[in-house]
Amino acid sequence: PFWVNRMTFQSLELTGVRPFKDCVIHGLIRDKQGRKMSKSLGNGVDPFDMIEKYGCDALRYYLCTDCALGTDLRFDEVKMSATWNYINKIWNASRYVLMNIEDIKEYTFDNLNISDKWILNKLNETIKNVTKHMDKYNFNVVGAELYSFVWDDFCDWYIELAKFNMNDTTKSVLIYVLTAILKMLHPFMPFVTEEIYMMLPQHDESIMISSYPVYDKKLVFKDTTLDTIIELVKKVRKIRLENNIGKDYYLVTNSKLVLDNKELISKILKCDNIVTSYSGDFINIDITLNNEIVSLYYDGSMTEEEKEKLLKEKERLIQSIARREKLLSNEGYVNKAPKEIVENERLSLANEKKELETIINKIEA
Repeated sequence: PFWVNRMTFQSLELTGVRPFKDCVIHGLIRDKQGRKMSKSLGNGVDPFDMIEKYGCDALRYYLCTDCALGTDLRFDEVKMSATWNYINKIWNASRYVLMNIEDIKEYTFDNLNISDKWILNKLNETIKNVTKHMDKYNFNVVGAELYSFVWDDFCDWYIELAKFNMNDTTKSVLIYVLTAILKMLHPFMPFVTEEIYMMLPQHDESIMISSYPVYDKKLVFKDTTLDTIIELVKKVRKIRLENNIGKDYYLVTNSKLVLDNKELISKILKCDNIVTSYSGDFINIDITLNNEIVSLYYDGSMTEEEKEKLLKEKERLIQSIARREKLLSNEGYVNKAPKEIVENERLSLANEKKELETIINKIEA
């Protein structure tokens, strides 16, 4: 209170202008056990040690987004490490984008494909939600919204889909979305976002003086086709994982959505056998998709290469589970975030734990 009052009085006296409208006051930063940091307990953490080990952005992002406004934060270095991995993911994704957009001088959205429209729609939903929660200083919810969009939608899905159709429109979308991501993350990660932003072909003198992303109705598309395709891909991958299904399998269906997007689905799943009928001796598993049936036929065999993929998937799930458990262990996030988002995280965590158990059983068998 004294610091805030002094700043207010001095500014009014010397300039005649109120220095700020709102003042956000955070809670205490406690140790992992919830105790107040003190010299007598010797449980303090030197921020410079954390900066040396993980970088200033990782520390700043963690302190800003790990707890709800006004609540105390329990400092945990494991979470610092997870934040560093997140920043590293952003850096690697940005490098990939920069390597593929060198010849783009201006945006062109003339020929948007299904995945371009999907990511632009997701981006605008994120901008709307992030802006709403930033205005309320709910930084922990902002962090969760951005994490989900950046890691899941942009990195895990759109960048992979972009590889199938790297034309000027897709390159423009990559730049556009990455630029918006950097601007929304900048208040929490000022250094790495500035570094990447200055590498972009279209940028201001600094990201600090650039305009904040704004919801754009022209780039909002209500087509849910790709969401359905992603749902199918996840189900197929899960079935293959649970049943040790190799590359030799068929997808049999009369679904118009699947057949109309056969080329894209084939590329994502690396499966050339998407047909309307099958008469062989393979085992059959049915998948329900929008009240339609997609049947997966397989022979039950698994190669050494596919066993290796199981091990990689195991490691991916372990890391993902750790990230979700970290998020859900944050009482501030659970209490402040929208209930549907928290429930989705809990459901995803439960599903990933089941998948991990299945993989472990298959590997040990």
